[in-house]
Amino acid sequence: MGGITLERDGAVAIIRFDRPDKLNALTLAMYDELGAAFAEVRDDDSLAVAILTGSGDRAFCVGADLTESIPALAEGQFDISEWDAAHQKHTSLFKPVIAAINGLCLGGGFEIMLSTDLRIAADTAEFGLPESGVGVVPAGGTLTRLARQIPYAWAMELMLLGDRIPAAQALRYGLLNDVVPGADLLDVALERADRLVRKSGTALATIKEAVLRLGDLPQDQAFHSEALYGQRAFTAPDAHEGLTAFTERRVPDFPSRRAISS
Repeated sequence: MGGITLERDGAVAIIRFDRPDKLNALTLAMYDELGAAFAEVRDDDSLAVAILTGSGDRAFCVGADLTESIPALAEGQFDISEWDAAHQKHTSLFKPVIAAINGLCLGGGFEIMLSTDLRIAADTAEFGLPESGVGVVPAGGTLTRLARQIPYAWAMELMLLGDRIPAAQALRYGLLNDVVPGADLLDVALERADRLVRKSGTALATIKEAVLRLGDLPQDQAFHSEALYGQRAFTAPDAHEGLTAFTERRVPDFPSRRAISS
């Protein structure tokens, strides 16, 4: 049947939607499996970064399986919030997640992409939110995230019209960091991941947590909380080691990364 797989490449977890014969459409079980994979990355100190991609070269993920997941929701069989771990709502995963988008990225796949931090797409990838055409809405985080991540008019165009757009247009809209040839996609994602592994784990986690937490606060309160996050990082062992290494002109040996190198 396929599902979600997680393999390790050193300190990098490669999580795959692994149902290529169905364009990596998500079954009900796959939502739980994806949430569990994110939790594994969160809880394992030997993992520093996750790459999320799809098996095969046709699709990253085309969203919920229309023969199972959507009918179950329409019949009220369960609460959509049961999928929150897969969509990284209320997330406590503060390690970077890179999306390597290798093909069609539609519906729920698009929504899960929005929960990632860095996004690299193959030049053949296509993006879309077709939900309005079948009478439903993109409620897997997109109604909240999309207009906060890109300009309002472009966000509304994607959600209301439901048209597919090519990777170059998604890059122009601000959904992506890079578009690369498909043959280079995973190598580029791994290169980015390797660069992140060499950064301070404390600094990366603090940056991600602060950005996720501060965006909805009034400015004065946000500035106060930002200072607290900054103080936490400045007084952590990684900061001492990083500044010492800079003075000594050597590569830092960050304490937060010692579980990786041991």
